[in-house]
Amino acid sequence: MKKISLKVATCLLAGCFLLSSCYVGKFALFNKYAKWQTTMTSNKFVNAIVGFIIGPFVGGICTLVDILVLNTIEFWNGTNPLASNVGTTKQVMGQDGRYYAVTTLKNGYEVKAPTGEITNFIHNAENNSWSVEQNGVVKEMFRFNADGTIQANVNGETKNFALNEAGVYEARMAACGSFFAMN
Repeated sequence: MKKISLKVATCLLAGCFLLSSCYVGKFALFNKYAKWQTTMTSNKFVNAIVGFIIGPFVGGICTLVDILVLNTIEFWNGTNPLASNVGTTKQVMGQDGRYYAVTTLKNGYEVKAPTGEITNFIHNAENNSWSVEQNGVVKEMFRFNADGTIQANVNGETKNFALNEAGVYEARMAACGSFFAMN
């Protein structure tokens, strides 16, 4: 009787861990399969029939691989190998009311203005900095320091700012200070 209760307790404990709804991750493989399954043909009835046939098997395998492998990698590494959106372009409305095409690059973003002008925002992983590239000219905007501050280039001068409300206020005043001094 003790062996049965130990097996039951083990199964219940394993079920609590596996079914506790605390999975962290994007479930990228399953979501890609689900998107493919619903758009594989232009006929929604064919998609549904094929989905009923292969869905339980393929969907189950995709979910299992997501849970055991991909979401575990994402938990420890911070990125899901299949959740990459490199090369995707989104239309984003700017503050001027015009739409800009923002394309995700491997190391940053490309922003194409309605006028056709292209600006790249590039992340350098070696020194943890962000730069802007326009017309072939690259200029570092800011970098993250090891002490939790950022080093920013403001009005041609390099300054350190804290990553809090006071630091944002200080950076804003540094950037606008020359404007207010002239008025």
